[in-house]
Amino acid sequence: MDGKTHTQNGRWDMIIAFPPCTDLAVSGARWFEGKRQDGSQRKSIEFFCKILTADCDKIVIENPIGIISGDYVKQYYPDIAAKYGLPLKPTQIIHPWMFGDNFNKSTCLWIKGVETLVPEVTEQPELEWFNFTCKKTGKKKRQAKWFADTFRLPAEERAIVRSRTFPGIARAMANQWG
Repeated sequence: MDGKTHTQNGRWDMIIAFPPCTDLAVSGARWFEGKRQDGSQRKSIEFFCKILTADCDKIVIENPIGIISGDYVKQYYPDIAAKYGLPLKPTQIIHPWMFGDNFNKSTCLWIKGVETLVPEVTEQPELEWFNFTCKKTGKKKRQAKWFADTFRLPAEERAIVRSRTFPGIARAMANQWG
């Protein structure tokens, strides 16, 4: 949206939604207890489900690997799970490299009423990797360089960079779904 209030008379032709992943992505699991306690996670799950069940024939929701597709919601929010039939596996999992951006980042799509995205690239290109030792565990790890580079940014800027939709994916959505 553009930050303004809009009125829709009738039904939307199509909804492509990018709901905030802050309370839904498994990458933030260490903060889930606090999010359950303050109610933010419940609100985020309900928001996701309201988009999913909107009165529209064509709906796509984009989000990273998260709690919608596993048993987490059923365990901690059984009322929401029962109401919306969760867990719900994504229709498609894509990566930016499939659409011309040389990055590896699992991106889930829950799709209703449109075809899955057709990748432009079928073989993963060689990615630049960053090897490091985890300060917390002392274990050696490997991560895609672009992802590791984001951790050098201030927290607020890092969150913005990590949540952006890659241009190739956005272009494929526009071209394939019109």
